[in-house]
Amino acid sequence: MTAPTTRVTELPTTWMREHLHEALAIYGRAMGYGDSVVAGRYGYAVQHTERQGFRAVGAFASGPDGEHLVGFGYGYLVAPGQWWHDQVRHALDRRTAKRWLPGGFEVCELHVDPDHQSQGLGRQLLHALVRDLPYPAALLSTPDADTKAFRLYRADGFVDLARNHHFPGDARPFAILGARLPLGTQA
Repeated sequence: MTAPTTRVTELPTTWMREHLHEALAIYGRAMGYGDSVVAGRYGYAVQHTERQGFRAVGAFASGPDGEHLVGFGYGYLVAPGQWWHDQVRHALDRRTAKRWLPGGFEVCELHVDPDHQSQGLGRQLLHALVRDLPYPAALLSTPDADTKAFRLYRADGFVDLARNHHFPGDARPFAILGARLPLGTQA
């Protein structure tokens, strides 16, 4: 018996659109969201694929039954008028917003199926997603707790832009984080 192998690759936008249900099922399992939250996310995810600078990556595990998606990430150029941008803009002080938001790349989604976590896939996906981007910074929000994801972002140079932020529709506090690109450069 051979151990399953995993590959991380950039995904064409058309592939991502065609496989959003599969990707969002991973999102639901990774975030602990129920089916109704996942179903409600679908329309937004389709819209995200149309945004300037959209980029997606996927992690595929192969085994005896073939290859299947076990993780994904996507993002795009953040801009005024986008829900996340506007929420974050109000959460940040003026100086921080001016320094980080213009020209930033929002890591909108980055999730690994719980059965495939703790194998380095999150880091591989993150690095593949932001590799060679022409933007000054990567921005994201993540639950404000000591999670695997939070520790991953910290280890890869993300710094606090805001903590204990509450987005509408989710009772959990979130941290808003940013990192200068390429990853590993000073904030």
